[in-house]
Amino acid sequence: MRWDQNHESEDVEDRRNEGGGGPRGFGGGGFGGMRVGLGGMVVLGILSFVFKVDLISPFLGGGGSTAPVASRREVRPKSAEEETLRKFVGFVLDDAQNTWTKALPEQQGVAYRRAKLVLFRDGTRSGCGDAESAMGPFYCPADEKVYVDLNFYDELRRKFGAPGDFAQAYVIAHEIGHHVQNILGIERKLRIAQERNPRAEKQLSVLMELQADCFAGIWANSTGQRNLLDNGDVDEAMKAASAVGDDHIQQMSGSRVRPESFTHGSSAQRKEWFNRGYETGKVTACNTFAGN
Repeated sequence: MRWDQNHESEDVEDRRNEGGGGPRGFGGGGFGGMRVGLGGMVVLGILSFVFKVDLISPFLGGGGSTAPVASRREVRPKSAEEETLRKFVGFVLDDAQNTWTKALPEQQGVAYRRAKLVLFRDGTRSGCGDAESAMGPFYCPADEKVYVDLNFYDELRRKFGAPGDFAQAYVIAHEIGHHVQNILGIERKLRIAQERNPRAEKQLSVLMELQADCFAGIWANSTGQRNLLDNGDVDEAMKAASAVGDDHIQQMSGSRVRPESFTHGSSAQRKEWFNRGYETGKVTACNTFAGN
């Protein structure tokens, strides 16, 4: 991806030197109670694979368990590589938000308000409760902030075979997609629907996540129009979307694939909806809830 390597975002809140979080659960501020973000299931799959223990099923089964707690690490110096990644994340954040600042009023007649992105290590506090690295990147609608531990990207590359800067960009664009849902009132409506029909909680969660993938595709469409894409960038995003499919994560953890337990969608679904946003660039093309 072609980007300004000297870019500094005013919307990034850097908490990496604040140290790790304590051993506390993540209180539910997302939709449907406790929320595990885009990368949370990826990290759980990795831990399951390494320790030969199924850590995914408690989350997919809808029980009241809390998220696994990442071990606390000492504050370490910020490497040059990590600082480059920080600038890249800030560039993508600003570019995605600039895209929505223009697209949302044009397509939906709704003003866009900017979100913040919090960088942290190990753990931090969010408006939705305690955030831990094991949750992966997530969006909190209560404080309208995206939370990211940059170590997630290394796991995405090494363990799940989804390298490349546009794969990293997809993650940020997906979480900003959740912010767009919050602005449009979709997040609130979904939470009410889940409370009224708990049996449909996972199905509705999948539809929400797939729509965020589609919204990420809308941003990718914009980058293509502005000649920011290099050859293979879209393939990187599609590979990342496939890597965080529920079926792929269950397979990686050695678990049986159980579609009824999905909360984010299959690899094929995630690629399909990202591609739909990318090809059309239209919010109206991202109605995953049609017919439900």
